[in-house]
Amino acid sequence: MSSSPDTTTLVEDQPQAPADTAADGTTTDSASVEAGLDALETVHAQRIPVGQVLRQKALPPLLGVLLVLALWQTAYSLHLTSSYKLPSPADVWNSLQDLWYQGTLFSIIWTSVWRGLSGFALSVVIGTPIGLVVAQVKPIRAAVGPVLSGLQSLPSVAWVPAAVIWLGINDQAMYAVILLGAVPSIANGLISGVDQVPPLYLRAGKTLGATGLRGARHVLLPAALPGYLAGLKQGWAFSWRSLMAAELIASSPDLGLGLGRYLENQREFSDMSGVLLGILLILFVGVAIDLLFFSPLERRVLRSRGLLVTSR
Repeated sequence: MSSSPDTTTLVEDQPQAPADTAADGTTTDSASVEAGLDALETVHAQRIPVGQVLRQKALPPLLGVLLVLALWQTAYSLHLTSSYKLPSPADVWNSLQDLWYQGTLFSIIWTSVWRGLSGFALSVVIGTPIGLVVAQVKPIRAAVGPVLSGLQSLPSVAWVPAAVIWLGINDQAMYAVILLGAVPSIANGLISGVDQVPPLYLRAGKTLGATGLRGARHVLLPAALPGYLAGLKQGWAFSWRSLMAAELIASSPDLGLGLGRYLENQREFSDMSGVLLGILLILFVGVAIDLLFFSPLERRVLRSRGLLVTSR
């Protein structure tokens, strides 16, 4: 019997993806592994329902406020101290209503808010170039860096007597105190942000022609934005505290009635309800500015860098 030739299966020459053999004998395609890794790194943005946002964001602070009010009312009801020193929440509410009916509530708040925001904006304009120069020029950093750190640690209230003597009891003295309190914080925040920029970014920017002011605008500042933003938040806090210190000490009809001066007036009248109301209004403005401006800006910066993942 003649033997038939072996039948050979011809396979066309085609490029095949590399395969890896697992411990159990199964074969895994490398392309599939890479696709799986890419899927893991992909952040799926999903709109959070309004109810969930309210439960996670609004409810905890509201409960905290209610707890403080309950403890406050309990201390008042138990007569832990005289009502002269600790009025009830209802007494403070009545003081707020008095300002509302007198039509002076918003004017008092706006006088301080306008000074604080305009002084902070001027501090940003001055502190940003100072921070860039100090961060980039080593001799200037060695000479000016310790001075900025010292100014940042100096209490803002210490500048009020000097500003009054130099400029008089006017708005210029108020803005001078704000600048002396906020500019060092903004500059130091930017310096810290620049120090954290990877050198590779700067070399890549120089290779692409981004040098000098162009490099600072398109490479340095965007890369240093997280640290710079932290300096801005601290700068606003210093601006607000500096302004309140100046308004508490300096008194003049030309300055108008701001929150700090209102607080001091109530202290002079021995009106503890008004004093507590002034403290709460100052606290409210500081928290509102942070929630309305800085917190959304910080979330946007973190999200653009993939550092903020929205939970489902």
